[in-house]
Amino acid sequence: MQTAAQTPPPCPARVPLSNVPLGIWGSLQAGRRNVLELIPEIATHAPILSGRTGKRWHMVMDPGALKQILRDRVEDYPKSLVTKLILEPAIGDSLFVADGQSWMWQRRTAAPVFSHRNVAALAPVMTAAAERSSARLDAVSGRAADLFDEMVTATFEVISDVTLSGGGFDRTAVHAAIEHYIAGTAKLSVLDILGLPGWVPRPSRLLAGGQMRAMKRMADSAIDRRRAEGGGAVPDLLDLLLAGQDPESGRRMRTAELRDNLLTFIVAGHETTALTLAWALYLCAFDPAVQEAARHEAQQALGSRAAGAADMPALPLIRRIVEETLRLYPPAAFLSRTARVADTLCGREVRPGDTVILPIYALHRHHALWREPDMFDPDRFDGTRPDRFAFLPFGDGPRICIGANFALQEAVIILATLLARFRFTAIPGRAPKPVMILTLRPQGGVWLNVERL
Repeated sequence: MQTAAQTPPPCPARVPLSNVPLGIWGSLQAGRRNVLELIPEIATHAPILSGRTGKRWHMVMDPGALKQILRDRVEDYPKSLVTKLILEPAIGDSLFVADGQSWMWQRRTAAPVFSHRNVAALAPVMTAAAERSSARLDAVSGRAADLFDEMVTATFEVISDVTLSGGGFDRTAVHAAIEHYIAGTAKLSVLDILGLPGWVPRPSRLLAGGQMRAMKRMADSAIDRRRAEGGGAVPDLLDLLLAGQDPESGRRMRTAELRDNLLTFIVAGHETTALTLAWALYLCAFDPAVQEAARHEAQQALGSRAAGAADMPALPLIRRIVEETLRLYPPAAFLSRTARVADTLCGREVRPGDTVILPIYALHRHHALWREPDMFDPDRFDGTRPDRFAFLPFGDGPRICIGANFALQEAVIILATLLARFRFTAIPGRAPKPVMILTLRPQGGVWLNVERL
């Protein structure tokens, strides 16, 4: 029997991983309920797992094999059919979905848009959103609030202002369309599990396109208007994309290509950062000592003002909290690829057509790669870093998330501003449940007590 001194400290909310084979029906039920329940517990100990659920699959947790997939032989492992079936109706053949030459020229065109200089120039938009979020939290001080809902509001303001600063579209309608699409189409179909080809209709996805089509028309009109009228004094992402061209071919993006990439930035750019911030605030409430240390750092750096890009070097603990949050709750926690050619991963034969799963959630909690992997410990990012391919919140290789620096800057600015001004405390019995549909969301929200300092 353990004594109180021997009782391990509590861990923050985690997904109960499977200890029994699921089969086709069990996999479908788990995938519709929470994609991460498809990951067996042994994946947090093994380098690779293989099996057949309708079609052959391999689940890869070994950093060397992940480097092979994401960097060394990236063209041999394109995005999986399931990923494309879910996302193409919303964001077309944009950077996130495209492969081969289609992806390559778009990436070359868009890369300068997210240069350090351009990202830093957009920081005032993030600072202004942090101020508005602070004002909204002031109004609920002394009460409980859903911080996930608040972070969605704050980050959607940012991405709206830096994507289409001149307006011309209904933010509420765009946000509602995105939420409706994710809820209606992002869950696995039994046809996906069985590996049926993409031309076989998935009924649940046939009914969810109306709002997305209206959103695309709205975005097309805004792009055409901007092209005719020009932008403002400080260029936003649309201005930068309109001015961009592929340095090799000279090709520029047409309206449909601009729209699909802008919608990609809107969907990915607010959802993932909102999730990171909400989970970070939950973790700060979970560990009051870390929260107090972070508050002291933020107050020393900021005084009474909101954070900006110039404050980033003075906020190392806030940055580590963001990184540790991305380890424990990576927004893109479950990726999949399709093997295009024969290969070998960790000594295992991979055949053309096999599904190759990258369970980032399991990788980030792997016992061979991380000390006490289920514990919240921002200091694990202070000094010695893990293997580069053991920490993949933004992917890696040529397809690493183009907006990673944008997201990190935004998360640090907003988190530092809020921690300097408010104390967040947990509500007994209201811990969020990590559930992944398209991204790793806190089911039921992140409800915390908010106290103005």
